[in-house]
Amino acid sequence: MAIIVSQIKTSLDEAKDNAVSKALSLLCVSAKEVKAARLYKTSVDARRDICFVSSVYIELESAAKERKLAQKHQNVRLHENEALEVAFGTERLDGDIYIAGFGPAGMFCALTLCEFGYRPVVLERGAAMDERIRAVEGYWNGGVLDKSTNVQFGEGGAGTFSDGKLTTRIGDPLCSRVLERLCEFGAPEEILTKAKPHIGTDKLRAVVKNLRNKIIEYGGEVRFLSPLEEIQLQNGHISSITVNGAEERCGALALAVGHSAHDTFSMLLRNGVEMVPKPFSVGARIEHLQSDIDAALYGRYAGHPALPPAEYQLSYREGERGVYTFCMCPGGYVVASASSDGTIVTNGMSYFDRAGENANSAVLVSVTPDDFGNEPLAGAEFIHRLEQRAYEMGGGRGKAPAALTREFVSGGSSFTLGRVTPTYPLGVQQADLRQLFPEHISDIMARGLSYFDRRIKGFSDSDSVLTAIETRSSSPVRIPRCEAGFASCADNLFPCGEGAGYAGGIMSAAVDGIRTALKIMEKYAK
Repeated sequence: MAIIVSQIKTSLDEAKDNAVSKALSLLCVSAKEVKAARLYKTSVDARRDICFVSSVYIELESAAKERKLAQKHQNVRLHENEALEVAFGTERLDGDIYIAGFGPAGMFCALTLCEFGYRPVVLERGAAMDERIRAVEGYWNGGVLDKSTNVQFGEGGAGTFSDGKLTTRIGDPLCSRVLERLCEFGAPEEILTKAKPHIGTDKLRAVVKNLRNKIIEYGGEVRFLSPLEEIQLQNGHISSITVNGAEERCGALALAVGHSAHDTFSMLLRNGVEMVPKPFSVGARIEHLQSDIDAALYGRYAGHPALPPAEYQLSYREGERGVYTFCMCPGGYVVASASSDGTIVTNGMSYFDRAGENANSAVLVSVTPDDFGNEPLAGAEFIHRLEQRAYEMGGGRGKAPAALTREFVSGGSSFTLGRVTPTYPLGVQQADLRQLFPEHISDIMARGLSYFDRRIKGFSDSDSVLTAIETRSSSPVRIPRCEAGFASCADNLFPCGEGAGYAGGIMSAAVDGIRTALKIMEKYAK
């Protein structure tokens, strides 16, 4: 057992580790009583006099004193280090365990199974990391889109070409396990203590390769350019799957295909897998100068060497519909993220140093089946129509449609760029983005942007630029699963991660991958 002491403040000009000594002093604990003490989490408090606010992990020799301190102090709580609880089933596998998809969910599902003696086979439709980087950068430089290997598909999943953000709201104790494993495979150790950790696309790529090598070292198998093409579902059980034209006997299948595998969703539905439409969001990427965001949020402290590039998170709601910023990338870039021809898709990406000139984030509007229909794939079809429309509005040559934020809000059409240069690699084309979205979505998005301008001065009334379209924040479907982890339609099909509708980001997907592995182990013997 241990205790967590929160709300320990340190100034910008003192060492963050001073928070540890301040916490011990606050509790009147002597050095001889302490078994271990370290920073637990640290964040920036940007209100008034900007400072760092930390929580401190303290393990004492006496568990009784830990309990006493937790009862006495408002900002002290007990903390137990949870071990991974594993139960092994007795049912025999009639074939291999397959994991479809090698994003965060698939990676951590495979890694966890391997750690406990199982030998899964991972199927990834895209290429391995080095080949994937070449394919993506070739497309960004004006080459041909590879529909198998791109920002959405390939080793590491869609998160590989992102900010590598590791924040989540799920509060699951397995989050600590994910962070520790990422560090083991090469992620910076600071992700263990930052309240808003990120790896950056550059460092994440090496981490993913190291994780893959560990799976192989354990005896697992990772196959690239190996899409899940068909399943044979009979009497509530998947007997075999088809991969690259070959039928293979299947003992269990973890489905971690990611939010963009719309063709896979169609195949699954055709073969009898139950799925339902779910809410998701659509919108555009907004770009500002990072220095403007720093100035707006840090004030006179902007530029202080101890401060990271400033981040924001904004939301606005009208009844059941919301507008919000998502996946904010300080010092980042807007990237071309299409996975099919004749479409435009945007996403945000940044490197570990977050040293780019611009800040960007998605500005998204929530949509529900009331907007697009109640058929299982209606949301995916709605997304595809918007992406095709964005391609047409961009001129049909890969450019993304864009508008000045203030013109989108006011209904104007001027497109004289100011200090902000759009970073979308294939170029942008001036467009009336109100014509891209259904009117009710455009209208609330404009009102949301006006509200954000009151929260961050100049957010929408400045040189900022909107580049469209962002459609891949989450999956448009959910594949129902029972308490035991398998799908309602098949007792050996385990829906997992973002694509199946059970996660929303790298961390939550990784945690769901671990929990899916635990469910598979509970059911099947090694």
